[in-house]
Amino acid sequence: MNQHMIHVAERSSGESRLNLRLVVILLFALWTSAAAAQEWTRFRGPNGSGVSEAKTIPIRWTEKDYRWRVPLPGVGHSSPVVWGSRVFLTTADEDTGRRTALCLRAEDGSLVWTRDYDTSTHRRHQLNSLASSTPAVDEQRVYLLWATDAEIFAGALDHEGNPLWRQKLGEYRASHGAGVSPIIHEDLVIVAMESQAPGGLIALDAETGHIQWTVPRDTKVSYSTPCIYRGAGEPAIIATNWEHGITAFEPRTGRIRWTIDVFDKDHVETSIGSPVIAGDLVLGTCGWLGYGTQTIAVRPSRDEATAREVWRAERGAPLTTTPLVVGNLVFLWADNGIVTCVDATSGRMHPRQRVGGTFYGSPVAAADAVYCLSVDGEAVVLKADPTAEVIARNPLGEGSHATPAIANGVMYLRTFSHLMAVGDAP
Repeated sequence: MNQHMIHVAERSSGESRLNLRLVVILLFALWTSAAAAQEWTRFRGPNGSGVSEAKTIPIRWTEKDYRWRVPLPGVGHSSPVVWGSRVFLTTADEDTGRRTALCLRAEDGSLVWTRDYDTSTHRRHQLNSLASSTPAVDEQRVYLLWATDAEIFAGALDHEGNPLWRQKLGEYRASHGAGVSPIIHEDLVIVAMESQAPGGLIALDAETGHIQWTVPRDTKVSYSTPCIYRGAGEPAIIATNWEHGITAFEPRTGRIRWTIDVFDKDHVETSIGSPVIAGDLVLGTCGWLGYGTQTIAVRPSRDEATAREVWRAERGAPLTTTPLVVGNLVFLWADNGIVTCVDATSGRMHPRQRVGGTFYGSPVAAADAVYCLSVDGEAVVLKADPTAEVIARNPLGEGSHATPAIANGVMYLRTFSHLMAVGDAP
């Protein structure tokens, strides 16, 4: 073999080994991504989207089809979160103000542990509860957010219920009570602490609870839980409120990348539904009962230094519930049971569907279907297509203000006093 052929052979062998390593890395990344997608780690699951890849969630079911159904102590409107074989959620004693974090086995709903927090009761809206903030969870810790009429604090437990840290975040004043939920981004816990007391966006170290940065925000009160936008550049934290509109923050420093003031300023409003991502668009909602609501889509610029409005939906936009994006469709499930399907790119509206009932929990999607739980005690299921046709109404036995969680092929449904599971785990 001549020298040229030796060099070619060596190069080919090296390239083969490099290609093999790249294939292994790619396969591992895909496997870990798929594994992570099985978890439901925050309010509305993956990045707050409400969308699961599960294929085994039934459309119709009866009481005998539940994998399990267990009573819960106390009252709460928070949604369950799931990591591996464990389900985490919160409840509260409405008389004493005691808040409780619970862990149940996903397999059978049996109780693993509880952790109590002795706090005070306080005034709140009749439709709210003392446990309306959904926990967040990662492979090491469960993160909680509690608010009284005097303060708001975050805390972390390990998966066995052992306390790890507790951090006071400041005063909290809101006549309707609290409801925003924490999210996790890499090694940070992000909280939008916006009430009638001075507040803002706060980032805490996930391991220690130490505050990494705080961005003050002008606000009356907001219940919107942030999400993460991943465009061509670095990730950005997306937060909404009536005063500022839709804002993107740099996760490491809290620096504002862009903000766009898009919500109606003719009267006081509040953001209750949370922002979601639709391709390269960011959707934010705002409104006030009796005055009107808006869902507005904005597109960040190529350098992600500014954003511009692309479309807005005012007729049929939700106040309390969060929009759901399935493919190129946006489902606006209004509190009054009217569902509007919108083309995510253009904002073109399809004919509205009058589902009926009252809804305060947000819709989720799996297996070409959209699910939402009503105050009237039904799990209503729609086709995930422009018709938004009702294909099932499943009685729950009692009402719900919570949003379902979907993990490992199972959907977890919280009603006023029970948690139940339905679906065939793979």
